[in-house]
Amino acid sequence: MTISAGLDLSGQTAIVTGASTGIGEASAVELARAGANIVVNHRDSHDDAADTVAKVEALGRRAVAIQADVSKEDEVIRLFAEAESALGPVDIVFSNAGRQKDAKIGDMTLDDWKAVIDVNLTGAFLIGREAIKHFRNKGLREEVSRARGKLIFNSSVHQIIAWAFHVNYAASKGGIHMLMQSLAQEVSCEKIRVNSVAPGAIATAINAAERERNLAGMLKLIPYGRVGEPEDVGRAVAWLASDAADYVVGQTIFVDGAMTLYPEFRGNG
Repeated sequence: MTISAGLDLSGQTAIVTGASTGIGEASAVELARAGANIVVNHRDSHDDAADTVAKVEALGRRAVAIQADVSKEDEVIRLFAEAESALGPVDIVFSNAGRQKDAKIGDMTLDDWKAVIDVNLTGAFLIGREAIKHFRNKGLREEVSRARGKLIFNSSVHQIIAWAFHVNYAASKGGIHMLMQSLAQEVSCEKIRVNSVAPGAIATAINAAERERNLAGMLKLIPYGRVGEPEDVGRAVAWLASDAADYVVGQTIFVDGAMTLYPEFRGNG
């Protein structure tokens, strides 16, 4: 398989959290397609994680599935230790694991709030902190990458688009945006690149019912005229992890078919 020189991740190891399905799975495969070996993290989806491992291995890369809950500090620390034991120093981390637990504000319990914030935002903090520690310990390996490490967060269009009835999710993604930028400001001087991808409507299990019930309504919010595929995000992740994006630091790449252009305002300005 031919790999573009700018997208060549050969000799690098990537951790992808929440990699058993959806965007995480697609990103693991796209990173592997570019040459990386993959740590497939999951919380409790052993069979799906094994499927992702098989897809990575079919591309000729090494892969291992590691169970860990990203909202728990001790499990995140263990995840990185087991990853390095299995596949060597970690060069790329995609903090992707996330969840929704929707409710109207009057009905949203503290447990509903914490369930989302703990995984989406606290989990991103824990993964990001551990990634930076391991990048520092690893040092710069110029033979495989111009950067000491590449940390990528999975945010959302809802880091800038308010989302009524989903305040816990929207708040978590707004938090990820500032977490990413603040970390980039702090560690870029160490040749550690921190960025985000922000998906719009992507065809995953989380919105399957909505797509079946109201696809036409969803498409009204997407100027490009289609719902995205997980691979659309995965390819952006692989690019951000590569030396082709070496001068991209502290940025969010929106993969949204122009949803953030607020198409409902077209002609109503």
